[in-house]
Amino acid sequence: MGRISYIDNITEWINDFSFKHEMKVRFSETDMFGHLNNTIPFTYFEEARIEYFNSLGFMTDWTSAGGEEIPVVADLQCDYLQQVFFNDQLTIHVKADSIGKSSVDIHYMGTKQDGSICLTGRGTIVQVSKTTGKPIPWSEEMKHWMWQTEVEHS
Repeated sequence: MGRISYIDNITEWINDFSFKHEMKVRFSETDMFGHLNNTIPFTYFEEARIEYFNSLGFMTDWTSAGGEEIPVVADLQCDYLQQVFFNDQLTIHVKADSIGKSSVDIHYMGTKQDGSICLTGRGTIVQVSKTTGKPIPWSEEMKHWMWQTEVEHS
């Protein structure tokens, strides 16, 4: 595996993941060459990220009618390490890599059934106000839950 800018030590990076979400590649997600369309991993990252935040209890507040905060994707990237095909069973691993005042850098690792890494990615999520669009700081409890997920695995 070549150098990926957001991964300093690949072994430590892999071992820091504790949350995972399973999915199967559907026929409609493949291109005319039979492999996963290059846009689909972003959908997989989204699904896994929502399940990750849901496991932390954040989605309930973000989706409630009276809630003021929502998560917004500020940037997103994916590195494709090997081809993925129709019917492949993938596991998308998710972790909070660094937490800022109102943002969090989320990292992703996609693995095949044999455990080989096929995708890596990262993206910045910012918690903002529904009404003003301005950043809203994470509560101490939210920071705790994001860090706790990673600490439990270490």
